Amino acid sequence: MDVRLAEDVSRPVFKPAVILSGSKTEGDVVGHWSAMFRNDCLETLMADHQTELLKTALYDLHVELGAKMVPFAGYDMPVQYPLGVKGEHLHTRAKAGLFDVSHMGQVRLTGENRVAELEKLVPGDIAILKPGRTRYSAFTNDDGTILDDLMITNAGDSLFLVINAACKDDDIVHMRANLDNGVELIEIDDRALMALQGPDAARVLARFAPSVADMKFMSFAEIDIAGIACFVTRSGYTGEDGYEISVPNERAEELARKLLAEEEVEAIGLGARDSLRLEAGLCLYGNDIDTTTTPVEGDLNWIINKRRREEGGFKGADVILDQLANGADRKRVGIKPEGKAPAREHTPVLNSDGEEIGEITSGGFGPTVDGPIAMGYVAIEFAAPGTKVDLMVRGKARPAEIVELPFAAHRYYRG
Repeated sequence: MDVRLAEDVSRPVFKPAVILSGSKTEGDVVGHWSAMFRNDCLETLMADHQTELLKTALYDLHVELGAKMVPFAGYDMPVQYPLGVKGEHLHTRAKAGLFDVSHMGQVRLTGENRVAELEKLVPGDIAILKPGRTRYSAFTNDDGTILDDLMITNAGDSLFLVINAACKDDDIVHMRANLDNGVELIEIDDRALMALQGPDAARVLARFAPSVADMKFMSFAEIDIAGIACFVTRSGYTGEDGYEISVPNERAEELARKLLAEEEVEAIGLGARDSLRLEAGLCLYGNDIDTTTTPVEGDLNWIINKRRREEGGFKGADVILDQLANGADRKRVGIKPEGKAPAREHTPVLNSDGEEIGEITSGGFGPTVDGPIAMGYVAIEFAAPGTKVDLMVRGKARPAEIVELPFAAHRYYRG
């Protein structure tokens, strides 16, 4: 992430189908994933092939399981296992998948003014967040655009943040530069992070820690899982029920092996993680939101509640509150291409007169819906579901339709 305000950094074309098709070489797959986060985050992450890649605590296990490893946000990460991206995707929807997301940043904020100070940087209401509850939000800048999105948990004596992998170093610089009044930022680098996702996730995890079954969506608890002290949130990035589990590095492989030994659980790579989140209509930072988009344009109005709309006081409030009151010129929408061929990032979206009205920001094949799906931005007058549009693919106009998100219904457990 680049904290220079509203800088328009060009992004590469994102092609999930490179992996799904099986028609490309391993080198092509590696090149795709190393390029994926060349956006507003640290430019040093572009040098994956020139610098030594970091390894998560689960690296040896990934190799043992036959994972295809690729450079991703400075880490050597599993993009897929022998089951393949489509198989991993469908298994997660049907049973349970285990993801290594240890490349994500984990941070604690302490100090009695931590809530008020963090609210200067995000438009969400953190003061209303009760102990044991988690909230999605975003760092905004003075222009009202998005520096990163993140998860914020009230852990009682502190705030526990999970931030994006490619942006974490700049996020930390940004917070250190702006958090005052005795707030201390503690980087958590001695813990791994894994996600157990899918309709069987609760049943599986409850075998090791029965109390997790009673947790509701977006709740947090410190729980011993198989005798290992973990931070657990009932959340995820797939649209399915599930958990994110922060575990000490030295016990991470032990826990992962225990979970993978359960009949319902398969190891899942970055490829399926991306197709799952796309079906769920969830934003990928650097593609669907970045320093050229505001929360309102990104259809994230719901992260800004009544108090923050009335009081403001966060970076970019003037721009964001004006858009909330008067509307934005464009909006993030779901787009369903006709046929079977996916539309890629940066594909132009056209109206019936052939005029460009927007572009695709994420696109690929949706295994659950058995067809191509996409998200992108269109001019607000074309954003209503049911609007017919064309996608300019390889010089030819292909029909598509604006649709409601998500493509696959969310199945969060709310009690």
